[in-house]
Amino acid sequence: MNKWTRPFEWSGASAGPAEGRTAPARHHYFAFLSYSHEDSADADWLHQELERFRVPSSIAGRLTGNGVIPRRLTPIFRDRQELAAADDLGEEIREALEASRCLIVLCSPAAARSKWTSAEIEAFKRAHPDGCVIAAIVAGEPFASERTDETEEECLPPPLRQKFDKRGRPTGKRNEPLAADLREGRDGRRRGLLKIVAGILGLALDDLVQRDHLRRQRRLAGIAIGSFAGMFVATALAVTAIEARDSARDQRREAEGLVEFMLGDLKDKLEPIGRLDALDGVGTRVLAYYEKRDTADLSDAALAQRSKALSLMGEVAVQRRDLDGASRLYRGAMAGTGEAIRRQPDDPQRLFDHAQNVFWIGQIAIFQGSLPQAASAFREYKRLADRMVALDPNSIKWRMEVYNAEANLAGVLTKQRRFEEAAALWNQLFRMISALTTADPRNREYRQSLVESLAWYADAERDLGRLANATALRERHVALLSQLESETGDVTYRQKLMSAQRYLGGLYAIRGRNDDALRQLRSAIATSDRLTATDSENSRPLEEGFMARLAAANILLASGARDEAASMTQAGCELARNLLSKDPTIPAWRGGLRDCLMSRALLASASASHRDASALAAQAVQVARTVKTTDPADDAFHVARALRTLGDVRRASGDAAGAQSAWREAAAVIPRGIAERPDELNERAMIEARVGRRADAAAIRAQLARMGYRST
Repeated sequence: MNKWTRPFEWSGASAGPAEGRTAPARHHYFAFLSYSHEDSADADWLHQELERFRVPSSIAGRLTGNGVIPRRLTPIFRDRQELAAADDLGEEIREALEASRCLIVLCSPAAARSKWTSAEIEAFKRAHPDGCVIAAIVAGEPFASERTDETEEECLPPPLRQKFDKRGRPTGKRNEPLAADLREGRDGRRRGLLKIVAGILGLALDDLVQRDHLRRQRRLAGIAIGSFAGMFVATALAVTAIEARDSARDQRREAEGLVEFMLGDLKDKLEPIGRLDALDGVGTRVLAYYEKRDTADLSDAALAQRSKALSLMGEVAVQRRDLDGASRLYRGAMAGTGEAIRRQPDDPQRLFDHAQNVFWIGQIAIFQGSLPQAASAFREYKRLADRMVALDPNSIKWRMEVYNAEANLAGVLTKQRRFEEAAALWNQLFRMISALTTADPRNREYRQSLVESLAWYADAERDLGRLANATALRERHVALLSQLESETGDVTYRQKLMSAQRYLGGLYAIRGRNDDALRQLRSAIATSDRLTATDSENSRPLEEGFMARLAAANILLASGARDEAASMTQAGCELARNLLSKDPTIPAWRGGLRDCLMSRALLASASASHRDASALAAQAVQVARTVKTTDPADDAFHVARALRTLGDVRRASGDAAGAQSAWREAAAVIPRGIAERPDELNERAMIEARVGRRADAAAIRAQLARMGYRST
């Protein structure tokens, strides 16, 4: 959807005449219509439609920020028509501008070149610094003048492209005007007209659309009944048919309009501030309409909109960690994009749309612990990306899809513990995206991919024990995210920064840099709390919040700060419990409960509450045995860690036999013959030492020391 088509958000009624002018205007106009002579036909249509528009009676008389809503929008001032015979054209236009509630500018390349149109905009801004200005696009493209190869397509007059201060003076700063795009394939004339009316009246667009829809239905029904009053049976049948046809048509238009609004204006406004949950109401209405229709019966445009709506609702469900619901939504979207490919198999854009849904099916499989399903989805994603490039080898966009597909497969290699292969592939991908970003540093997609590749490459280096390089990459990752979040204010970068700080804190901790580790973890916690306050339905900040708190609690307890460790543990456990109340099956959240119980056990043991400590550690073992992820070896190490903790608290209570029993069980649980991460090697070393295999433990610790790992 064209990014200039935005819902109107007027701050209030138009201001009075410009400072220093005292003569009252002789008329009052609801709007002043400014346009170029070359756009006279469009001006004729818009002027006529506005003056004959009847405001729905259910909202007439309501008070909004733009004043009391009238029944009719008359008069609308149209320059070069109403004042053609005026003695002083310039003075009359100035007075009309001062007396107009809004300014509507028909935007086209001709209007952008018109000095007259620019002068009218400037005069209106001087008279109404805070007044509403509506850009009605009929031809050309907004801000094309910023692209050297498309300057002739610019449709916005220069004063619309810059902001004015409170005194009506141009500031030279870039302005993105509120706009209605009247062209076919964009808003279209009917929806564009409703946007303009909504702006004049200070109403929400959806409010006006619904009432206009109901009024038009009643009018059509009344006409049909009045015309065929003498033919009762025929009239009943005709009215039923007309209403059914019009209802279906209007439902389709409303659904398509809502999807367009949801996927464009609303998503663009909500995504940067982390409030995609607010799409639920609109999305539910859209899906209720589309669920009644078979994909094979939909037009290409309707099929695409249905799939986009399902995909967006799937994204919201993923954020809430409603994984079953997200899977259903994305599979529904896949049915639509798959049908689109069947109709036109050699269209790269259709392959791209389908690939996005395939990716999310794989990602959800990762969340749910199904690695084979994820690998299958990512291989299909790679096949689709290769097909896009084969169809259009010169497209950077399709080549980026190949990059993304390779990145997904590298992630699968990591899950399969093929650390050397994964690190080599991430090194290659990181160099590729770094080169692209250097060549085009303002490309948003490149920067986002660079962010992701830094994170994955850092983790791959950590898994191999190259801790210094992993730390340097994570530090660069945090710095880049901090810069992007500061530049854009986009909450997506803030969420990624929160996670990156937690991971960097973990790297600092295993290298013995506890102060640096706590600094990063506390930053992650603060970001988590801010994001949760903004959107309590988003599970990701809650998840990061409890993980960062429990990690900080372990460092604090090891350094002797028992009270602060207890406070951190209590807050982290509360967050973990809140998440588990939403869905007790998600592995990461059950892992949070396991870690919470272990932290509480260690705190109780440090306070000599030995019975409580043993009971909590035993519960941690039970929970650990139920956590199943895509990595069974990782699951086994967590069980071993819980058993080792149980042995430790038993030893502290004087139960030496019970401690040895727990440690021996931990040693038996540890998997053999696999590639191990540094933290897993450290766990093995601690358990080997506790069961008396001190030489083996010493060899592992020497290996860890060469990596720069500070064992705990």
